[in-house]
Amino acid sequence: MKKNSKSNAFLEKLQFAIKQNLIPKKSATILHGFYTEYKAAALQTREKTEQIFLTFLELVLLQCADPFSFSHYHQRLRRYFDYHKFALDFVRPLIDISSSSLKGELYLEEIDSHLKNKDNVILFANHQSEGDPQMINILLEKKLPKIAEELIFVAGDRVISDPLAVPLSLGCNLLCIYSKRYIDNPPELKMKKQLHNKKTMDTMSCLLKKGGNIIYVAPSGGRDRSNSKGVIEVADFDPPSIEMFYLIAKRSLHPTHFYPLALKTYAILPPPKTIQVELGESRTVSYGPIQIAFGPEINMENRALQTSHDKHARRKERAEFIYNLVRKMYNNFS
Repeated sequence: MKKNSKSNAFLEKLQFAIKQNLIPKKSATILHGFYTEYKAAALQTREKTEQIFLTFLELVLLQCADPFSFSHYHQRLRRYFDYHKFALDFVRPLIDISSSSLKGELYLEEIDSHLKNKDNVILFANHQSEGDPQMINILLEKKLPKIAEELIFVAGDRVISDPLAVPLSLGCNLLCIYSKRYIDNPPELKMKKQLHNKKTMDTMSCLLKKGGNIIYVAPSGGRDRSNSKGVIEVADFDPPSIEMFYLIAKRSLHPTHFYPLALKTYAILPPPKTIQVELGESRTVSYGPIQIAFGPEINMENRALQTSHDKHARRKERAEFIYNLVRKMYNNFS
């Protein structure tokens, strides 16, 4: 009886939190499902899973009681509690490292050289999983730990407002924006959100002017999803988003280099099948390999893209060109 009580410590604590109104019922239901799936998928002992979810619950309850206020540029928290390490420890047991792959190491060496010269690097990438920042870190940490730790992610408001996402987000370097997908909801906050995004871009401009920064951005504004046939497709890139990063980079005091990055991480923590407006999404978890590929530097001034006299058409051509680079890399994954 005593052993059974110990093995259910997380569920008991979760039930107590529900009874004490310390967590919204919807969040509690999602967390319960998350725990059940994680326990079945993770390659670690039940005791370790129990402990990591007890810690996770404490962090979620902290967000429910006193939500963390993210700045425009959030730097990972490690001093009093190492959120960065916790997030890696949380995601690591879901990854089959021996079957995972990292491609484009030659381009990673170029990127490392650029950063050492105080140049900037912007990665135009697809986005598949809530745990993408941690998964990228895990595949890079042995060969290029500095890039793994210093990488800055452009993050939407969902990952800094959902109490189940915040504990992982606190361990990342983030430029916090409102995604175009949700900026009109609710309509009365649209102007406030647009002003917030402008300030974040101003902050990014300052980072690029200092030099030596590497930034990941998903120009799709969201995660890849499967089509009607169940095939996962790289989501289209938004031309204005790419153009905004390009123009800000051109005003930098240091050169900025652009590289394509393709991620195949969908199976580990996939998004819901449909896009939902309301906050709070169920978590589906699996154990398996992941694949990441870096491509050659993008020539943003490629004259082959200057076929139109209309600037909007040229922006669309540039976005499609970069999108096709990432999609081709993604399609080359086994």
